[in-house]
Amino acid sequence: MSSSPYETYETYEPYRTYEPNEPNERDAVYAPRGGTYRPGYESLETQPAWQVPEAVFPRQAAPAGAPGVRAGGRAEARRAARRGKRTERPESLRRLLPQALVVAFLAGGTTAFVAADKELQLSVDGKPRTLHTFADDVSELLADEGLDVGPHDIVAPAPGTSLASGDEVAVRYGRPVHLTLDGERRKVWTTASTVDGALRQLGVRAEGAYVSTSRSRRIARDGLALDVRTERSVTIMADGRERTLRTNAATVRDAVEEAGVQLHGQDTTSVPQDSFPRDGQTITVMRIKGSREVREEPIAFAVERTQDPTLFRGTEVVERAGRQGTRRVTYALRTVNGVRQKPRRLEAEVVREPRSQLVKVGTRPLPSSVAGADSLNWSALARCESGGRPSATDATGTYGGLYQFDVQTWHSLGGGGRPQDASASEQTYRAKKLYVQRGTGPWPHCGGRLHG
Repeated sequence: MSSSPYETYETYEPYRTYEPNEPNERDAVYAPRGGTYRPGYESLETQPAWQVPEAVFPRQAAPAGAPGVRAGGRAEARRAARRGKRTERPESLRRLLPQALVVAFLAGGTTAFVAADKELQLSVDGKPRTLHTFADDVSELLADEGLDVGPHDIVAPAPGTSLASGDEVAVRYGRPVHLTLDGERRKVWTTASTVDGALRQLGVRAEGAYVSTSRSRRIARDGLALDVRTERSVTIMADGRERTLRTNAATVRDAVEEAGVQLHGQDTTSVPQDSFPRDGQTITVMRIKGSREVREEPIAFAVERTQDPTLFRGTEVVERAGRQGTRRVTYALRTVNGVRQKPRRLEAEVVREPRSQLVKVGTRPLPSSVAGADSLNWSALARCESGGRPSATDATGTYGGLYQFDVQTWHSLGGGGRPQDASASEQTYRAKKLYVQRGTGPWPHCGGRLHG
């Protein structure tokens, strides 16, 4: 026990054995091998310069007058130790304060670290996995995981949505599909990973449909080409019978064959055979029988007119008669379901070329009168001979015109061509000349009308 009522003690942790010259954790004393200890207040700093003998025990005092031992003995030693402790405490506090701050910082950082960590389930194209992340929202999570999404991809929940521990995030990548659906080509996008899933997602009726590849085939990220033909109802009319069937045929020809109808020779259908059969469409089979026919057809000749100043105006003279040509034409004849169709021209060959007709046209002015004949009644004579028609001819074709000239007489009077082809005024002029030469003799039945 201490002899001082004010003496205080520190509580120390259990001591362990230290090797010689090995510093302990409190940096206070050295202990000899064997496990004996020395109280803290008997530290080396309070020891005299000379070594205290090992035989000295706590309740023993050094012999009086021993070197280095002052009066008072053990109590004096304790007081000296307390003074050393009071001197050491500020230094110890200065050493412990930074350590305490570090411990507090680490404890707070660990709490924040644990709070920011989230356990999530991430599914990419249907493959889930559990992961830990510090991402605050879906966008950060995608960036941290290196997942690039485009306008055809699906992310649920949407990018930018806040995340909490236990959330589930799903990513579905879009895949391009070059789809030919019932003959119509287009490019579509799907997030399905298989052909069957893509058909369901696109709303394609797959029952009874033709699909160009296995429905269980997986669709790669770069997509695939897919040909789908849905089942349709088609009616085939052939040989007086009507056949309705459900088909996914690619062409009208295939649908007709499925109906058990055979096409022979020139047989065809009411719609192109290579076209795509539509739902509800009626297709008529046309039985065709064909042949060829060769015909000879005339080629009309041309008329070439030239002016002749020696002929009176209004007079046309045929210098060379025209001749028709001949053309050999081949036609295709056919009957459709027993009905004959309009012949179709296939080819033509000219057998004989036509020859043009040459005509002279008079430009000479007619004389105003013929002396001795102008006062006669020529209109009455014309009505009697031809009914007043300049182009009239008799039944034999020998006489023609208003005054029924024969060709020989007409030419002798200076006329050209046929009299019935000349103008009425020229015919009257030639008739006057004939009257001056021969009187009314050329018109034995009607000549008397000239004086009537």
